[in-house]
Amino acid sequence: MSSQEALSDEAIQRIWVGEAPEHNSTVTLADYDPEWPKLFEREAARIRKALGEQVLLLEHVGSTSVPGLCAKPIVDILLEVPDSGDEDAYVPALEAAGYRLVIREPDWEKHRCFKGPDTNINLHVHSPGNGQTERYLLLRDRMRAHPEERDLYAAKKRELAAKVWKYVQNYADAKTEVIDEILGRARAAQYDAFSEAYAAHAGKSVTNALYDRPAIVDLAGDVTGKRVLDVGCAAGHLGALLAGRGADVLGIDASAGMVAIARREFGDVARFEVADVTRPLELEDGSIDVVTASLVLHYLKDWGATLAEFRRVLRPGGVLVFSVHHPGDDWRWFGKENYFELELLEDEFPLGDLRQRVRFYRRPLSWTFQAVRDAGFAVDRLVEPMPVPEADAADPKWAATLRTQPRFLYFRAISPA
Repeated sequence: MSSQEALSDEAIQRIWVGEAPEHNSTVTLADYDPEWPKLFEREAARIRKALGEQVLLLEHVGSTSVPGLCAKPIVDILLEVPDSGDEDAYVPALEAAGYRLVIREPDWEKHRCFKGPDTNINLHVHSPGNGQTERYLLLRDRMRAHPEERDLYAAKKRELAAKVWKYVQNYADAKTEVIDEILGRARAAQYDAFSEAYAAHAGKSVTNALYDRPAIVDLAGDVTGKRVLDVGCAAGHLGALLAGRGADVLGIDASAGMVAIARREFGDVARFEVADVTRPLELEDGSIDVVTASLVLHYLKDWGATLAEFRRVLRPGGVLVFSVHHPGDDWRWFGKENYFELELLEDEFPLGDLRQRVRFYRRPLSWTFQAVRDAGFAVDRLVEPMPVPEADAADPKWAATLRTQPRFLYFRAISPA
């Protein structure tokens, strides 16, 4: 499983130690076998014996770790060592135990992959803090707890397995879309666990209350008597502001926990529903005057289907207003070399004593602009706003930072006739 871009044939050859084996066939999937967890336990014991204290984390992951899920009969194992890039520290011990290094990706999460001595396994090795551990475990646990997600994944696997693939990696890359879909719902469910903390934070945060929301409201313009769809409504603060300006507001969010708070706090002035913007919305064509999407779209890799839905539900001449992470700020903050890359990032979001890990995509401004144009919208305004004057009293240091280092970027786009 991978969150990186699909690999070209040349890249596949480059990462293999030796010649990458060509598959040139369909993929054989086996029904779930209760022996798979036992094979993992046997391998885990062998790995721990070989590496001792070097083992920081060792987990059974992938399809063979989900009861009832069909899979290639290959046991995927996730191992964290202190530094997976320091091969001298652990590779000789694994090789002495019979494991064979087959993949080396120093530029992607310091990933190494080994095959087993006598069992068909993929042993994936990473360092702590990598972007894959959370992804592996979240997908596994989501499918274990939700049979409908497991069945969705199984159906896509069977569909793809029937095709001919030059490399097995091509088949793995083709599953990324459905994996991201499942992970999106899993992360939305995670928000339920800290929805109260987030609601309290968003209600008073300078960044939210005195920078982002005022900018969205300003771009939305006069909403009196208009039907507004507030996408990613979270705890309902923006929806309540728009309703206070005379709008008929429907707020939607993937997190049931967030929607519950929005209904509790602002249900007397706006409606709030659980909905996933990666899927078709249960709204009629042309039934909305204004769509707002505050700090939502950067969580999506592909905007095409979502923007098409916004265009469908908007009346001709309707307005789309959205904010995303500023591309220059993400590029600078995360110290990336290639500004023009579309890249999945991970960060920690502080909520008082809590720190929630979040994942989002950074992309160049040109990509964002083109995605809006490709969806048929006409860009009306592109704004890098300033915090409102009240921010100086609330947090003068942060207000000064926002006036010199833009955090977010704002679009107003029109749906033409």
